[in-house]
Amino acid sequence: WFAQSSGTSGGPRKFIPVSKESLENCHFKGGKDMLALYLANHSESSLFEGKNLIVGGSAQVHELNPNAYYGDLSSIIIRNFPFWAQFRQAARKSLTLLPDWESKLQQITERVCEEDVTMISGVPSWNVVLLRRVLDYSGAKTIAEVWPNLELYVWGGMSLGIHKEQFERLLGKSINYLQTYNASEGFFGIQDRFSQGTDDMLLMLDYGIYYEFIPESSWNDEQPKTLAIHEVALEEHYELVISTNGGLWRYRTGDVVQFTSLSPFRIKVSGRTSYSINLVGEELMEPHIQQVLPRVCDKYNAEIEEYTMGPSTQVCQGVARHEWLIEWNRAPLDLKGFTRDLDEGLMQANCDYAAKRHNDLVLEELHIKSLQQGHFYRWLSREGRLGGQVKVPRMRGDRSILDSVLTAQEL
Repeated sequence: WFAQSSGTSGGPRKFIPVSKESLENCHFKGGKDMLALYLANHSESSLFEGKNLIVGGSAQVHELNPNAYYGDLSSIIIRNFPFWAQFRQAARKSLTLLPDWESKLQQITERVCEEDVTMISGVPSWNVVLLRRVLDYSGAKTIAEVWPNLELYVWGGMSLGIHKEQFERLLGKSINYLQTYNASEGFFGIQDRFSQGTDDMLLMLDYGIYYEFIPESSWNDEQPKTLAIHEVALEEHYELVISTNGGLWRYRTGDVVQFTSLSPFRIKVSGRTSYSINLVGEELMEPHIQQVLPRVCDKYNAEIEEYTMGPSTQVCQGVARHEWLIEWNRAPLDLKGFTRDLDEGLMQANCDYAAKRHNDLVLEELHIKSLQQGHFYRWLSREGRLGGQVKVPRMRGDRSILDSVLTAQEL
């Protein structure tokens, strides 16, 4: 098997080897440990009295070899589910592996509305789409009316940040949230603490993976310095490097992690090395945005469906500017105030950004362009990237993503 990476950062997709050993001793082991950790913290759970809903990607025969198969990771896992996972699925395997996203979404919606779903798993952005379809099909006002026993959402692959409010509004009830770090390359982390405000995960050390870490200062070096796990420090940004029993050797994942505890080792995923912009030395990274954007949305009662950002074409006398493309579910009444507070929040979160913003000498205040609802969905559809593990790239140091997204309004 080959897991096809989602190409989230705008680069080419990769084919990651997935062996039988890595499925059994990494991904499926992670699934068992995840359930064990959840139940250990929620002894009153009724999780196993209902079913799990997961919407996977498509799995296809690799064109170069009829004996080699590829798809996104979720499809490979679904195709090879052990018996203890298969019998709990709300949708049949044949439905979850349909190649056409729209057809799959419609058929799964019709199928699962009558099931007793207690757990949902998947990438937040696509699960929001699914929950809306369920409400449209069922005629219910909230998901709680359709699945009153729903108690757990297992997520990963992107920040829940801007989607958390959408989930709570669609659900109409309080449920538990559990974060996992399950990538195409391996299952790395599981949330083991559920108190308010905790967002870190246990780093899983017995899954057939050897970890190394590249400090931020060496990310762009031809021969970067790497640290073993006993050499890391708290709160520093590291790029994750792995060697696995699936066949990867010193593979740079591009994921950025920070350690929140060294005994046991706990991490949080803070972004990607490619999710940064440094036009004039501002060194803005995804963690800065994740720290500020939800807070500004709360202040202005705004709700974002999707967004991306990069360099603006409007450069005057050598002064740069960042351009944001935002699709709103609920736009702020005061967009100028929202823009100002977002800009000021980024200055507080990042001293380099603040220095370059001083008196607008080299970097002007950011600019927000609002997009019509459904814009990013149309763009992903045009790119053939609906469903599965695909995420909208949050930022890019050039205009390739911005220009591509903007052309979707011409469809």
